[in-house]
Amino acid sequence: MNTKKRYMTKAMALSAGLALILAACGGGDEGGGSGGSGDGDVTMTFWHNSTTGEGREYWENTAAAFEEQNEGVTIEIQAIQNEDMDGKLQTALNSGDAPDVFMARGGQKLADVVDAGMALDVTDLIDSATTDAVGEGALSAFEVDGKIYGVPVSVLPGGIYYSQDLFEEAGISDTPTTMDELNDAVDKLKAIDVEPIAVGGKDAWPAAHWYYFFALRQCSQDTMNAAASEMSFDDQCWVDAAQNLEDFADTEPFNSGFLTTSAQQGAGSSAGLLANHKAAMELMGAWNPGVIASLTPDEEPLEDLAWFPFPAVEGGDGDPAALMGGADGFSCSASAPEEECAAFLNFMLEKENQENYADAFHTLPASQEAQGVVEEGALQDILAAYNDASYVMVWLDTLFGQNVGNALNTAVVEMLAGDGTPDGVVSTVNDAAARE
Repeated sequence: MNTKKRYMTKAMALSAGLALILAACGGGDEGGGSGGSGDGDVTMTFWHNSTTGEGREYWENTAAAFEEQNEGVTIEIQAIQNEDMDGKLQTALNSGDAPDVFMARGGQKLADVVDAGMALDVTDLIDSATTDAVGEGALSAFEVDGKIYGVPVSVLPGGIYYSQDLFEEAGISDTPTTMDELNDAVDKLKAIDVEPIAVGGKDAWPAAHWYYFFALRQCSQDTMNAAASEMSFDDQCWVDAAQNLEDFADTEPFNSGFLTTSAQQGAGSSAGLLANHKAAMELMGAWNPGVIASLTPDEEPLEDLAWFPFPAVEGGDGDPAALMGGADGFSCSASAPEEECAAFLNFMLEKENQENYADAFHTLPASQEAQGVVEEGALQDILAAYNDASYVMVWLDTLFGQNVGNALNTAVVEMLAGDGTPDGVVSTVNDAAARE
């Protein structure tokens, strides 16, 4: 079966299932091998992307708690900056020295790892209590050909985060629901000398998110599903979305120097600009409240942070109530110690650990049982929007896979830098898809 078609089936299940959820490789083991604890003590290597603050502390505490409950098991942690994760993981996978437990976001990226024989099938190793708590919708992102190759720890819808204080100062009484209203908000923020929208263009994907969401509004659900299935982008809506972005960018809504601004590293990053009231808005996923909290002066959640869905686009075929998102999770390498690695995945999804995860990362846990701890205003806004979402599309770079996704992200940045065109964005993506 064609890999792209196979994954699209799962992506469509995720699109339906995430909304329901919100409504309610190895070589790291030493002596354990893949035979489990019966062969002696086991050391597992574990890669995640939380390099600072509460997130890093959470994983250190969680690993220590798992070791305490599983005598003879040691977890060696390596925290890797998010923007470096994909490249380092791919290198490790290609060299046969991958971590036993590695970060995964499902989609075609994971399907490619599975096709290469580098991910462990954990279908029969995941507890039924775990799958029941997460639900089939979110779990389907980690499913390939009917088998499970990982678990989600969070669900991450996207939209526009904003400072209520800066909106009030600028005289913006209502959150924008159309592009005309967003343009008006941008003008009002400029009038009080505030950067309207922060973008971490240096990391490419945050800038490309603007194209993703214009495409979500321009293209119908059927068109987007067909493109992901057939890896063909011939519908005019893909060019129209790029033109929408170019036209919007021409009004200069983004922070000065956005093409050299990082997304999540320090006070000068796009998240840092919002955290310190240097910018009023940022388009990002549901991990953003935690990142912003780590970058405020007191390293506490931003009290005036709120959220609204991406505005409607006039003439678009996409449903204005549709959202885009994904899931963060973890997989085991093919040569990881099976019993111990799967046990660690199950442990991550226990109710208390998921509640602690949501608190530490200021985000939405994958387990429905743990979602009662979500209290921050911005996250409550996201939950409400998800309850009413008509459908949910997966992040385009995840949906299309690493090669096509990277080509898309790069082409969008080139266009925003004045080195490309709307037609060029789509032709680049078609060329990359043809090489798959």
